[in-house]
Amino acid sequence: MSMAMTLRLTDDQDRALTLLAEMTGTSKHEAAVRAIVSTAARTVDNEEVRQLARSRVPEYAELVKKVRAKKVRR
Repeated sequence: MSMAMTLRLTDDQDRALTLLAEMTGTSKHEAAVRAIVSTAARTVDNEEVRQLARSRVPEYAELVKKVRAKKVRR
């Protein structure tokens, strides 16, 4: 299921999103989706969110390794 929405951004937020998209080689839409999923995966303790992140955000797997390594060191 897909849901459409309008994302209202300030000029500075739009510039940040544009830079993020350029740096990742994606569209602004994809950059926003990845940012949402990546942030949710880091902050929400939910397996469904983690699975979504693994499937949508290639760099998420590396992030998981780094986070787990930090938790082990504590």
